[in-house]
Amino acid sequence: MTTRFTRTIAATLTAAMLGLTAAPVMAGGQIAIGFAPSDPDQAQALGMGLQMFSLMQGLSASGANGYQNGSGNSAGFNQNGSGNHGLIWQEGDGHNGTINQNGNNNSCGLFQFGEATNAQCLQNGDNQSGITTVIGF
Repeated sequence: MTTRFTRTIAATLTAAMLGLTAAPVMAGGQIAIGFAPSDPDQAQALGMGLQMFSLMQGLSASGANGYQNGSGNSAGFNQNGSGNHGLIWQEGDGHNGTINQNGNNNSCGLFQFGEATNAQCLQNGDNQSGITTVIGF
């Protein structure tokens, strides 16, 4: 009885795996991972980390910073308030990224890799931090 059950499970799993590998690869997709701390200390630490990263890359630790390596990329910033820091980093082709910050002392990092991603960061209020990484395929 156990051997029959094991064979049935093995056959089912094998058939399922063959079905998954025979499926066509989806083109034109993206995967995004974001993090926005709710704890004020973590938000401050993430903001400082983004500022340090900007400085290490030869950019400014405040205001709007953009880096693009590829073709057909676009980046836009809208900052209303003081002490805001926005960073858009794009590697690859066909990316579109925007950062909108309304308030004071906000930090946002938007990192896009691969191709044809579309992402945005919106912060309304004060002392917020966030980071988003998007990979397009």
